[in-house]
Amino acid sequence: MKYILNVLLLLAIPSIYAQNTLKGSVVDKNTAEPIIFANIYIPQLEKGATTDFDGNFTLSNIPNGTFPIVVSFMGYETLSQNITFPSTEVFNFTMIPSAIEMEEIIISTPFHKLQSENVMKVERKTIATLKTKGAVTLADGITTIAGVESITTGVSIGKPVIRGLSSNRVLVYTQGVRLENQQFGDEHGLGLSDAGIESVEVIKGPASLLYGSDALGGVLYLNPERFAQINTNKADASYNYFSSTKGFNTDAGYKASGNNFKFLFRGSLAEHADYNTADYRVTNSRFREQDFKAGFGYQKSGFKTELRYNINNSKLGIPGELGEQTTNKTPLLPFQEVTNHVLSSKSTVFFKNSSLDISLGLLYNDRKEFEDHHHHDHGHAESNHEEHEDFEAALQMKLKTFNYDVKYNLPTLGKFETIVGVQGMSQGNTNYGHEQLIPDATTNDIGVLATSHIHFNSSDIQIGARFDHRSIDVASGLNKEFSSFNGALGYKTKIFEKITSRINFASGYRAPNLAELTSDGTHEGTNRYEIGNENLKNEQNFQADLALEYKSEHIEVFANAFYNKVNNYIFISPNGDYIDNTPVYNYLQEDANLYGGEIGLHLHPHPLDWLHLESSFETVTGKQKNNNYLPLIPANSLSNTLRVEFDTKSVQKLYAFVRMNTYFKQNNVSGFETASDGYNLLGAGFGGTVKILENNLDIRISGSNLTDKTYINHLSRLKSDGIYNIGRNINVGLTYTL
Repeated sequence: MKYILNVLLLLAIPSIYAQNTLKGSVVDKNTAEPIIFANIYIPQLEKGATTDFDGNFTLSNIPNGTFPIVVSFMGYETLSQNITFPSTEVFNFTMIPSAIEMEEIIISTPFHKLQSENVMKVERKTIATLKTKGAVTLADGITTIAGVESITTGVSIGKPVIRGLSSNRVLVYTQGVRLENQQFGDEHGLGLSDAGIESVEVIKGPASLLYGSDALGGVLYLNPERFAQINTNKADASYNYFSSTKGFNTDAGYKASGNNFKFLFRGSLAEHADYNTADYRVTNSRFREQDFKAGFGYQKSGFKTELRYNINNSKLGIPGELGEQTTNKTPLLPFQEVTNHVLSSKSTVFFKNSSLDISLGLLYNDRKEFEDHHHHDHGHAESNHEEHEDFEAALQMKLKTFNYDVKYNLPTLGKFETIVGVQGMSQGNTNYGHEQLIPDATTNDIGVLATSHIHFNSSDIQIGARFDHRSIDVASGLNKEFSSFNGALGYKTKIFEKITSRINFASGYRAPNLAELTSDGTHEGTNRYEIGNENLKNEQNFQADLALEYKSEHIEVFANAFYNKVNNYIFISPNGDYIDNTPVYNYLQEDANLYGGEIGLHLHPHPLDWLHLESSFETVTGKQKNNNYLPLIPANSLSNTLRVEFDTKSVQKLYAFVRMNTYFKQNNVSGFETASDGYNLLGAGFGGTVKILENNLDIRISGSNLTDKTYINHLSRLKSDGIYNIGRNINVGLTYTL
């Protein structure tokens, strides 16, 4: 591999010094008037510019090759056009006015297409959008995306669920590398702050072709904030208050870019007390999170690289029985202290008509769990917990991971864009606490892949294949190896002028994790004695996915349906025994099927383009081969939103919304679950941007569960204790940008 990389770098030398300039203008197609501050962006180069007061722009230091150029501006259809360099042509882009919201670039799929050009359906939301809805945490915010839910332990701990699949079946990517942080546990959260994250993309369905094991159910792809544009700088600070938790989160950041060098940094702090319901506060649902992110980038004509670092430290109370009602923010026993370090680099070398992408990641996760075996009341635990240093972690695991992702973008051959690559990781788990849930072990992964995007006049095809191998060496002497071959085929076409259809077939796999193979002990967070099964096989699935989309200037309608067959589905089930008064659970396997989908409507009627009516419905059913239902399948839900958006002389981007979320009864439950009642949650909010001292101040005010409804979500881990989810919560947010 080292020899190959050296050869490719030598081949790149002639192109490194090739410099091209893109010049042009952006005008309104109907009036020919220049569009001021339109965005021109080259995704592969992460280089952009904005038009001046005459609608003109210039982008320099562009290497030879063919790149998609994206032109976007609010109130106009987003343009995408491939341009081949070297070129001396002056490009004049004409944009069509539209009430449809501006399209963004999809990063999680390999060809960096707009969603309208993508063969695979990907959902994308900006963090700014999630914040307008009053999300307390990142895990809370993603549940507003159709087809995505979260298994929660209070408000601080949430695990993403995509179409009924969760835990190690959903892969999380951050800073361009896969996140590894002991995600096997139900009570293990994301370990990430939304500060410094620009947007969230969700691939619903098997993505093993692109990402390997653990992407069997889908991918949650977190895009970090972009660097500043060339020769600019920017600073901002924000503050958010949440009434239910008497808590806040605040962050501040600064970034600057020159012609070649760029950097950014951001720090954040969040503190929350126990969340409130209409009847009580949920004892020990409090938490504290500190986060710091930094990035450094360098770019020349034929080469770009960036280095990013994130450290996140969280102290998370684990709620159980209700106790003393306080608004203290220091977690009681039991609690977790989790520290995540993510160091990543992403580099691209541009050849004449091709490029080489290299992404590397070093991750270090230190997870500690502190128990209250020797404390019989919460008051005693709290008084002693003021000095954290006095406690010794009962359970402490350190997970160290190195992962790599090398992809070569071959020269475009006619209608074919092709990528070949190799991905993998090396990982070590080590125990330090006096208790042990999973043993010391080393895991090694390697996978090779090839995928092509084939362009036709009115349709596109994407195909690909991949082979993976994983080995797990356990300190006790157990050695396991797993291999899998997977493929994908997708087809997108316009049935009529305004109707687009996508059909995708894909297989995926997941190797059993350490907990499933080797557990033999009490898992305090879940109050069960878990026994692993070293004879578990790969989970292997095949999914068919059909998506239809109708889009006109004033109405959008979508319908997605899927069928997912999972062979050797791994699940945990009680066997009726007890050890030390703790119920015993075993890991078992059975073939399973999941099916369902999402439908939605977005109406913005003419001439009331400022008015938006949005509605979506999602459903999923999961069954074992023996017709028993799978556990932790979200209830069917319906979301209806009325939203208005417009500008005034004093307030820009002014918006207001009213939202009703309806969750239906969940009676399709596994043998050790109970049914869940349905409920309705009312939310509302408004906000906008005002000028203060010539700078922008964004103001957000929103409320969720405004009727203070007492309810229990089917995916709440506190459901077995009869503990309610969060009650009425008012969020006030401010962001000031310099």
